Amino acid sequence: MSYNLLKGKRGIIFGALDENSIAWKTAERVHEEGGTFVLTNAPIAMRMGSINKLAEKTGSKIIPADATSVEDLENLVAGAVEELGGKIDFVLHSIGMSINVRKGRHYTDQKYDWTQKGTDVSAMSFHKTLQVLYQKDAMNAWGSIVALTYMAAQRVFPDYNDMADNKAYLESIARSFGYFFGRDKKVRVNTISQSPTPTTAGQGVKGFDGFIAYADKMSPLGNATAQDCADYTVSLFSDLTKKVTLQNLFHDGGFSNMGVSDAVMEAFVEKEEQ
Repeated sequence: MSYNLLKGKRGIIFGALDENSIAWKTAERVHEEGGTFVLTNAPIAMRMGSINKLAEKTGSKIIPADATSVEDLENLVAGAVEELGGKIDFVLHSIGMSINVRKGRHYTDQKYDWTQKGTDVSAMSFHKTLQVLYQKDAMNAWGSIVALTYMAAQRVFPDYNDMADNKAYLESIARSFGYFFGRDKKVRVNTISQSPTPTTAGQGVKGFDGFIAYADKMSPLGNATAQDCADYTVSLFSDLTKKVTLQNLFHDGGFSNMGVSDAVMEAFVEKEEQ
């Protein structure tokens, strides 16, 4: 159902790879709510995914950009403003990558040039994006910028590896830069800490199916899906949340406030009795 929450609003959506992507689902929902946007991803990611299909479906232009390159980001922002006919109202940063995770390198035995690359892609790219938007004065007042994160920034999930550090850094950037963006430009900056979600990127983490099953048993409302996250992101892009900023917003069915659930306890009791 559409409520026209984003009618007349313009934005940039980073990271749509395929139909499993949260960014993909968000782009579809933004389109349904009347928003217009440009899509962007790194050229290599675009070759791996099917972003052209999404662009056609939503009537959106694709502007390729390496989010670790300030020059690419400057070209992206200038191109988006020109294409959309004015300043930006919303931005979704949905980017994350760990070479250590991808190549099975343990957290206690990292290859640090890989670590640095992952940090640049997963977190520093958010600072670079914010800085370009801020310095170019490309955001409308009361605009909204959202980045996606995960609870491993606060709690230990051993196989999430250096991505946990990247997400902690990402959340800190949102708060620190969000202060200046709010004070100077009246722009909101928040992160959404999403349930483990079976995206193409997420499924690359060792034991990810276990993450999902455990979180679902722990959460009183169950895991939030990619579609649920898209709906929540739309609410943060809308004028209904104009005074929400500097927040890390848990969107996880209640998992973040749970100690243990009946379902998890029952599973342990059953295992012990076997």
